Amino acid sequence: MSVFKLIVGSKAYSSWSFRPWLLLAHFKIPFEDVTIGLRTPESRDNILKYSPTGKVPCLIDGSIKVWDSLAIMEYVAETAPEKAIWPRAKAARAHARAISAEMHSGFQNVRNEFPCNFRKAPAKRAPSVEAAAEIARIETIWSEARARFGKAGPFLYGKFSAADAMYAPVVSRFYAYDIPVSEVSRRYMDTMMALPAWAAWLHDGKDEIRIPMYED
Repeated sequence: MSVFKLIVGSKAYSSWSFRPWLLLAHFKIPFEDVTIGLRTPESRDNILKYSPTGKVPCLIDGSIKVWDSLAIMEYVAETAPEKAIWPRAKAARAHARAISAEMHSGFQNVRNEFPCNFRKAPAKRAPSVEAAAEIARIETIWSEARARFGKAGPFLYGKFSAADAMYAPVVSRFYAYDIPVSEVSRRYMDTMMALPAWAAWLHDGKDEIRIPMYED
């Protein structure tokens, strides 16, 4: 198997890039990452050298390109079947895919009101009514996954999976904006943020150029 190349955006801010990067790093799947700074006049042209959409992330495997976070995870799961990218049990796997798709397409108010900034020190921000409803839904997703499928470990389905990677930026947002959460959610967040791969991503992004729109 060739070594993957993963094109990512600024590691201080790029939530979509973080998802497949965290997955590959946690499972120790060999890959090279190429980081392209976001929100500069050259950003789109630089990304277009790799990704047909002009957006990150994009996975390159030889002549194959995959340019969406969730599609990248599915491709990795096919390419490295020995890794438990998705839960092995059928019911848990179906549930994990459903909540991952829900994350992929939803929670727009949380995204808009709480910009992703992995370097941000915790500072409380109150959500709108709409964002509060989405936060409640996320907490329900976490608690149900843990209760139904998480008995074998501290992650959503016991062991770390693609579903955890999909929700990782939300963990960062909840931490950065000091969102009040349940004890179950807090334990899960602490588990995620203790991952060595999480620390590696933060280390890589600590000295990147600051982008004002993400620093409010």
